[in-house]
Amino acid sequence: RLRGARHPLLLAGAVPTQVVPLDIALGDPHHLLVVTGPNTGGKTVVLKTIGLLALMAIAGVPVPAATGAQLPFLRAIRADIGDEQAIAQNLSTFSSHVQRIARCVESAAPDALVLLDELGAGTDPEEGAVLGYAVLEALTAARVFAVVTTHLGRLKDFAYQHQGAENGSMAFDGETLRPLYRLDLG
Repeated sequence: RLRGARHPLLLAGAVPTQVVPLDIALGDPHHLLVVTGPNTGGKTVVLKTIGLLALMAIAGVPVPAATGAQLPFLRAIRADIGDEQAIAQNLSTFSSHVQRIARCVESAAPDALVLLDELGAGTDPEEGAVLGYAVLEALTAARVFAVVTTHLGRLKDFAYQHQGAENGSMAFDGETLRPLYRLDLG
């Protein structure tokens, strides 16, 4: 449970009040959060903030969040964030993602955190959606703490059809179409 959480690198060189705080709660009843929103709207920053703050807490480093933040001691933190080809291993960008996602699913447990950026991207959208849906089912069944970003409609619908999952979206100004960098839950 994080209230007023901010990514430490965003605080460096910025006035703290200019950095949009992150409020998020995972656990009962929702262990899985599916985040959607426009490109450059802050979805990846949400993932990185959650992951970094979880690691900081495990290391005993104070986290930049409001009083009352609660972070469990996690056995594992797994992520697939970014777009790295594994040329030395003869893997395409998509194959590389699939390998990292498989490792995330293998370590999914109630005392772990999984962060997946752009789940289902990098291949045919229909095939990516089917693969992503199966990953979300596995994460939900494992009751792992998980935050997943996507643009795929089928994955956006997942939370409406499964207990333990919730939707979130990155807010944007409807008139100017500028991102607000605020995560809205539900």
